[in-house]
Amino acid sequence: MWSFKLSIGLSLLLWAGAFAESKNAINVFKRADALTSETAERNVEFTPPRKLVKRQSPYLTDATQKFVVNGSAIPDVDFDVGESYAGLLPISSAPDESRQLFFWFFPSANPEASDEVTIWFNGGPGCSSLSGFLSENGPIQWQPGTFRPVENPYTWVNLTNMLWVEQPVGVGFSTGVPNITDEIQLSQEFAGFYKQFATTFGLENRKVYLTGESYAGYYVPYIADEFIKQEDDVYFNLAGVAINDPILGDSTLAQQVTVVPYVDYWANVFSLNASFTAAIHERADQCNYTSYYNTYLSFPPPPAPFPVLPDPFASDEATCDLFDTVYLAARAVNPCFNIYHILDTCPFLWNQLGIVNQGDYEPPGAQVYFNRTDVQAAINAPVGTNWMQCTNKNVFGGATNNQSLSDRSSGPAADGTLTRVIEATNNTIIGAGNLDFLLPTNGTLMALQNITWNGKQGFQSYPATEFYTPYHPEYNYGELAGAGYLGLWGSERGLTFYQVQLAGHELPEYAPGAACRVVELLLGRIKSFGDAGDFTTQMGNFTGTSPIYNDAPVGVQRKLA
Repeated sequence: MWSFKLSIGLSLLLWAGAFAESKNAINVFKRADALTSETAERNVEFTPPRKLVKRQSPYLTDATQKFVVNGSAIPDVDFDVGESYAGLLPISSAPDESRQLFFWFFPSANPEASDEVTIWFNGGPGCSSLSGFLSENGPIQWQPGTFRPVENPYTWVNLTNMLWVEQPVGVGFSTGVPNITDEIQLSQEFAGFYKQFATTFGLENRKVYLTGESYAGYYVPYIADEFIKQEDDVYFNLAGVAINDPILGDSTLAQQVTVVPYVDYWANVFSLNASFTAAIHERADQCNYTSYYNTYLSFPPPPAPFPVLPDPFASDEATCDLFDTVYLAARAVNPCFNIYHILDTCPFLWNQLGIVNQGDYEPPGAQVYFNRTDVQAAINAPVGTNWMQCTNKNVFGGATNNQSLSDRSSGPAADGTLTRVIEATNNTIIGAGNLDFLLPTNGTLMALQNITWNGKQGFQSYPATEFYTPYHPEYNYGELAGAGYLGLWGSERGLTFYQVQLAGHELPEYAPGAACRVVELLLGRIKSFGDAGDFTTQMGNFTGTSPIYNDAPVGVQRKLA
């Protein structure tokens, strides 16, 4: 899930932290016709995708007993979430190690998950992976503006053994003083933690999959690269990675170059007046964004590395900062404009995870869920911690907590890291929700067109095959998922790219069925996003042609134009 706090010039409320090297960093995070009754009325046999299975657990040992979470005693959760373990583990085996990362581990009842572990990261930098746990892909789902948590039918625990980790040091319930300044150090510390975790839970010799969103576009490739460098399949047997809505490198390319075409595509949503629209087009021409976009977002791309555009914040005027210009205009038209999901309008919805960016809505007297002492005690977290969805600490401030420092890594698409990961795994999946304004789809695509992997630069053809998400019954009105043709995808030389039309930045929150399909592909349970079969965790004929769908609204199977 991610999160970002974008550090982009104008005091936009949203941003906190700087971007790698001379580029302005991005750090943020945030903010998904049920068929329950119809299923019963029509006597369609259906087995919910997740059933609690009582069995002798291979994970419950003397070493793990202290991490046990009582799945039926989590505050405000009126269902048993099943077997899980949470707590703190150190980032090294040093006897005096004070730095510890907080984790929550859910073994899967899926028999196909017996030899694997999948890890999820949110971004920031500095945002907690418990955000993704509670609002995206965990077994407990508490969406913004809703009354109470519900069981998540689309939790990734249905598919695989899931591990959510708050990292780096300084995030969430993790303890110790941050002392890193770049992604290399971050990845080494995480590798140290994971070895401690795998040893404690007897998870040696497992395949490991790394997943995440947003600033995890940095975390995942660098951690994956560190796993590869370890050359140790006992602990670091990397089998694949999947990232949605990532920042991969140059923020000018990711945001500034793409913002005007993005506004054009969603013109009816932004509802900006004609004079403003004409002005941003003129400025895009003057800043060389229009010609750059038309030249380099092509398939195949022009050979050789793309030229580096000037930093739009190099001058006090920041005349080429079109991203902030559009954002401020969007907020004027729609005061509740959501940078992560552009279809949102007023009112603001309170999020149990708390605010991410200055200006987010926090009702008087509201209490953040993970800041409650009863919740902290239930999940073996340090009781009394002032938990924040995104920390106010500079996690890249070095040992002196230097607030002027930022992540010094240039980005995985810029320094060869992403190329190494693609070529080592041949199982790399990168995607985007098309309603994400913060990191538009075409910015991610352009970053990929600027890298070379497995012998060629970029995608040779536009990823335009239709992305199919299985039709399925729903049994929980609190968490629903779309079905049918929801987007587009393409795969070349070990890298798959996809886009989901009606998803925002936190793609598993807005399109949980599509996100499950991504994990099924990552784990090798399906061959491609074109597979038209059921979810691998469901049974029955849910193809959209059975009687249960005969009275579906016209257009329910409509394909993307």
